Order: sequence, then C-alpha cells, then structure tokens
Amino acid sequence: MINKEEYRTRILLTASRIFSHYGFKKTTMEEISRALKKGKSSIYYYFGSKEEIFEAVVLYEANQLRTQLRAAMKEVDSPTDKLRNYIFVRMRAFEKLSNYYNAVFDKNLDHYEFIEKIRSKYDREELAILRLLVYLGNSRGIFDVKDSEYTAMAIQTMLKGMEVPLFWRRREIDINNRLNAILNLIFDGINKRP
Repeated sequence: MINKEEYRTRILLTASRIFSHYGFKKTTMEEISRALKKGKSSIYYYFGSKEEIFEAVVLYEANQLRTQLRAAMKEVDSPTDKLRNYIFVRMRAFEKLSNYYNAVFDKNLDHYEFIEKIRSKYDREELAILRLLVYLGNSRGIFDVKDSEYTAMAIQTMLKGMEVPLFWRRREIDINNRLNAILNLIFDGINKRP
C-alpha cells in the first residue's frame, strides 16, 4: 500500500522537475500525471490545481534553502565566515532551486497572491538573518558598522543585484569570482587603507 505522504512528496519532486524544465505556464497537469505514470485523478486527490502544486513545490524548495543556509552558518563560528557561507550557499542554492527562484523573481507570476506572500516572507527572513549576522560581528568587535539595519539592507541589495546576471547568463560567468568580489567589497570596502 502506498504511503500518502510519500506519494505527495513524489508528486512534488516530479512536478518540480517539470516546472524547472518547462516553466510554470507551459507545464500541464497531463505532463505531471504522465511523468508519474498515474491518472490525473490521483494528483487531484492531493492538489486541487496546478497552482496548488506549484505553491507546494516552491514552499518545499524554500524549506530546503532554509535548511542549507542554517547548516552553512552553523558549521563556522566567526561572523565573517557565517556571512561568507550564507552568501555562497544562497547564491548556489538559487541555481539548483529554480522553481523557488522563479517564484521569488519572475514578474510574470505577480498576479498569484501566494507568490507575493512567498516573496515578502523571503525578504523579511533574509533581512533578519543579515541583520543578525551584522549585529553579531559588531558585538564581537569584528565589524565596524554604525547601523545594522541599513548595512543588512545594503548587503541584501547587492545580492539581489547579482542574481539577474548570474542566472540569465550562467555559462559566461564564474560565480566564485563574482561572489568573492562582493565579499571583498563587504569586508574590505573600496577605500585605500593608510
């Protein structure tokens, strides 16, 4: 007998692959059911629509990202290394979690209310993490930051600014060099040292 939770996860993973390949708009319930080798009715038992499946896929990928980010920050102690790991894992994860990335950044999905909720939650969570990392570095005397809130917002803005060139022209860009350039800018600035 099939475990309901296992089958639901199987639907999510299969749909995730198909959404990644064809995009949300071009994916159909027929394609998902064909890939699962099941009738559409077996999918409708768990999800009422393609939108519901996409929302579940995006939330599943968001949880994967959270888990990866927590693990990356936990494995090091210094605020500098925590921020460095956060940035590397975040940018690398978006490469792999294409449905989550599309949900957060694709303007063609703006009319779906759940997408806006996911975007908003993502921005708040990321800003809170960055603010905490900046505060931690400041309190340990490692960073010299006047305002943790604005510094966290500036870092978030830099990261968001990197996303489009990184993911639209992947083959042309060495992600490690770009990430290291951002990290050097964050930690060393551009002013000449006396």
